[in-house]
Amino acid sequence: MNKTTVPVVVARFIDAPPQRVYDAWLIPQNASKWLFATPTGRMIRAEIEPKVGGRFRLTDRRDGVDVDHVGKFVELLPGKRVAFTFTVPLYSKEETLVRVDLSPKGKGTKVVLTHEGVLPEYSAKTMDGWTKILDGLAKETTGA
Repeated sequence: MNKTTVPVVVARFIDAPPQRVYDAWLIPQNASKWLFATPTGRMIRAEIEPKVGGRFRLTDRRDGVDVDHVGKFVELLPGKRVAFTFTVPLYSKEETLVRVDLSPKGKGTKVVLTHEGVLPEYSAKTMDGWTKILDGLAKETTGA
């Protein structure tokens, strides 16, 4: 039986050039500060193989529970797009697709993140999660 899914789209302006925003997704020591990190958790693993077909695993320890975020890069266009499959095995075995499109806007970057394959009952929580992640990305890339 096919499940009905919805796309979740989050847009944000970041006051940093597109290449800096792009690089922040692919450098483990940078990504571990904001990507899937939670205020009460502690990032204990950040493995990123920054190439098409390369895999990533970021693990946030939350209240003694390790939450893995895993996937594989399906498209990397420097300064323009990062696209990857995405799974959080603790909560679901379903693989979804995330596209992060970057475009120059003034001295900064317009970021449009599209997460495809989200179950409707998780769309609001998913939107909130990605909004917080993009807030962290903005802080990491602008130093604010």
